[in-house]
Amino acid sequence: MGTKLYVGNLSFNTTENELQELFSQAGAVQEVTLMQDRFTGKSRGFAFVTMGSEQDAQNAISKLNGQTVEGRALTVNEARPRETRPPGGGGRGYGGGGYGGGGGGGYGRREGGQRRGH
Repeated sequence: MGTKLYVGNLSFNTTENELQELFSQAGAVQEVTLMQDRFTGKSRGFAFVTMGSEQDAQNAISKLNGQTVEGRALTVNEARPRETRPPGGGGRGYGGGGYGGGGGGGYGRREGGQRRGH
């Protein structure tokens, strides 16, 4: 299994093919995933590149971290595992905590509301 790298500060015009070409200078590239906004399809300015080995990944970090591509200094480092999030998807940081997100007030409602059978 390869080593996954995080590549940040990308130009919004950078393509997966360009990243494939760039990272192949450091070693074997298994996969390139350019992160895109799910609604607009535009680049989010970062990607993940899976290198063929730990050695290839270290070569890529030392060669490419800080290198300027399309006027921007790349950030290249080992990807960290994604932090686990509670199920239920995105939202905008609302709900879950002690405030809001619970259907308005909650006074006088017992055991999840009494509107059954409507």
